[in-house]
Amino acid sequence: MKNKIKYSNESIEARVVSDFLPSPENLILREKKKRVTLTLTQQSLDFFKGTARKHKASYQAMIRRLLDYYVVNQGV
Repeated sequence: MKNKIKYSNESIEARVVSDFLPSPENLILREKKKRVTLTLTQQSLDFFKGTARKHKASYQAMIRRLLDYYVVNQGV
């Protein structure tokens, strides 16, 4: 059985919170991209395609994010 909610007439203290969320325009990730040709081993390609299929994602986007992550962590 569900517990009943007991309401009281106590005063509620409220305060205004400043808008801290980014604007919708700042949520769109449109970085400039450059098309390149990349030769991968069949094993690597199978891995990325299989993983992307499981997560309903793009294998090319996964490879791009992996490379971006690598670059960021090199401190360049």
